[in-house]
Amino acid sequence: MRIEQLEYIEAVTRLGSLRRAAEELHLSQPALSETVRNLERELGVDLLDRKRSGAKISDQGRELLPHIISVLEAVDRLRRAADDQHHTSRMVRLGTVNAATVPLLVPTIREFRETHPVTQVEVIAAQQTEIHRALLEGSLDLGLVNYLQGDDIPPDFQTTELLRGRPVVCVRPDSPLAALATVGVADLLAEPLIVMRSGYVMHRYVHRLLAGRTPSFSYSTDGAEMGKLMVAEGLGATVLPDFSVIGDPLERSGAITCRPLHDDDTSVLMVIQRSRSGSAPRAARDLHEFFVRRAEDYRLRKASSR
Repeated sequence: MRIEQLEYIEAVTRLGSLRRAAEELHLSQPALSETVRNLERELGVDLLDRKRSGAKISDQGRELLPHIISVLEAVDRLRRAADDQHHTSRMVRLGTVNAATVPLLVPTIREFRETHPVTQVEVIAAQQTEIHRALLEGSLDLGLVNYLQGDDIPPDFQTTELLRGRPVVCVRPDSPLAALATVGVADLLAEPLIVMRSGYVMHRYVHRLLAGRTPSFSYSTDGAEMGKLMVAEGLGATVLPDFSVIGDPLERSGAITCRPLHDDDTSVLMVIQRSRSGSAPRAARDLHEFFVRRAEDYRLRKASSR
């Protein structure tokens, strides 16, 4: 049994005659009739009444018609789903809070690109709440977000931990803070401080760390990348997860460095999330696996350098 045989029966029924169905399908009547006969032989049922005036659907064929329509509708749904899968596989949308963007995201996308040369990756910088909303709505496939250890993880997402690090103070090598083995809160308050805007995990962490105390001067910015650039330009210090600084091109070039915070054992988690509802496109699943593997490589390199 072939799908086109069922489509031919549907066309004969809808148009009322074999002749009109043959015209619509761009087939000769004998070819269409023979195709239907093959199906009749396979099913053991006369689907058409053939008379001198023409051929129309038979009573037996009409009884089977709901089943034929059901099969065709299922095939149509399958084709639409395949089309959607093909379309979405050409584009993966990734939301990120911009922590570890360069040390983790860029190498991962470079590796993904080698095996998926026609798949575009759209990287969208946003706050965590915006990423979560977009994942649930389906406008993002994957999200890279941060949590502090002990935070509740929303149950609506499949969450995989990628990196675990500690908050560090990111400074220029010529900053007075760079001369310290560890940086205390009093030391941090004496310098201009670049703080992530409200809505970012590191904003919440710094607010808790300072406990209401005010730095000498502060800036507010979106995302770790801008914070690191401002540090490199000598505007002050910022507090970020160590995995957002170590391995960054600015750190490798000597434009920025980092120092641990004194007497602080807070852990920051970088995770990748996707919605539990619905099925992710194959390309998105592949990119997810690339992140997991790249994060494992990052952890191994970090452990070997200690």
